[in-house]
Amino acid sequence: MIVDSLQNAAKYYNLHPNFQKAFEYVSQNDIANLEVGAFEIGEGLKLIVIEGQGNTKEEAVKGFECHDQNIDIQISIKGPETFAWKPREKCVNPNGDYSDERDVRFFHDAPDTFFQLQEKQFAILFPEDVHTAMIGEGLLKKIVIKVKI
Repeated sequence: MIVDSLQNAAKYYNLHPNFQKAFEYVSQNDIANLEVGAFEIGEGLKLIVIEGQGNTKEEAVKGFECHDQNIDIQISIKGPETFAWKPREKCVNPNGDYSDERDVRFFHDAPDTFFQLQEKQFAILFPEDVHTAMIGEGLLKKIVIKVKI
């Protein structure tokens, strides 16, 4: 997992061939005014704009998840937004089977830690990062960019 500010995004371009394309899309668009929904922004790149009321930690951890086929770049637009995290190798209580169609695997495990993103900060969550988000008060808005592995 990586947590940083958008101003430092270029430091991570070399970690995946599509990271530069993803972050350039963000820098070249008015992300605060993107419509809610899912959009293809390039080969192997899907942008999802999410807006909704923040959840409690207890409610959010019901969606404690990881992915096998994608890396998540999650960017806070309106926050602050709190995330829960735990390394996959420490998760031992699966919550159902892996969904290949949705590329998601859920767990009942308790998070190891919580962290917060402020506006214009991001988290890069790799397949080994079990996570959940949208924890907070009031209206939250974010972008999730799915980067195909």
